[in-house]
Amino acid sequence: MPNPGRFVYPGLVIPRVVIERAATPDGELVLARRGDDFSIRIRGVELMNSAHHTSEDELGRLCGGLVGEVRDPRLLIGGLGLGYTLRAALDVLPAAAHIDVAEIVPAVVRWNRTVLGALAGHPLDDPRVHVIEGDVAVTIRESPARYHAIVLDVDNGPDGVFAGNSKLYQQRGLAAASAALVAGGTLAVWSAFQSPTFTKWLADVGFAVEQQVIRAHSVKHYIWLARKR
Repeated sequence: MPNPGRFVYPGLVIPRVVIERAATPDGELVLARRGDDFSIRIRGVELMNSAHHTSEDELGRLCGGLVGEVRDPRLLIGGLGLGYTLRAALDVLPAAAHIDVAEIVPAVVRWNRTVLGALAGHPLDDPRVHVIEGDVAVTIRESPARYHAIVLDVDNGPDGVFAGNSKLYQQRGLAAASAALVAGGTLAVWSAFQSPTFTKWLADVGFAVEQQVIRAHSVKHYIWLARKR
């Protein structure tokens, strides 16, 4: 008789198991696991899944090009997620780099230090990383001319799920991001959606803008690269 602990039978549906819930002002975050895959959802909407992180990896890899030949670059990453963007950035940045990671939900930081840590190779253990448990918009406002690059991997982008995040992507928030960058610094923004309006707003506040389209598993994601003039 087959051992059910070793075989998956055709047609068997692997259940999604809730690991933990965390309250936020915008609703309850739900960390769940299905087989080997982890996901984080809110109000039934999946924000991220460990099975699909190609565009997050690409966003992190772009960080090496964003800081160019700077010997000791300082970067800000807004949004920790499952840690893939941070890991990819660490893999291409020099030993002297410093990365501030702003994550507004303390539970997400804790999950990355525990149950999710191995997914991306425990990036929070890297000595180049400093975690800020708070709103990345506040960090940006309080950091004039501090960063060589700012990477926003927050929510689902300019047309995200959380109403409170819209301030990041509107003209006042983009102007604040520009002020937090050194001359020639770059703002990189990940999004699940295309947004011509957002592209226009970036140009309106003085950025030179280009966009990349990342295709993975028949899904398109978008990355804006906006260089401060």
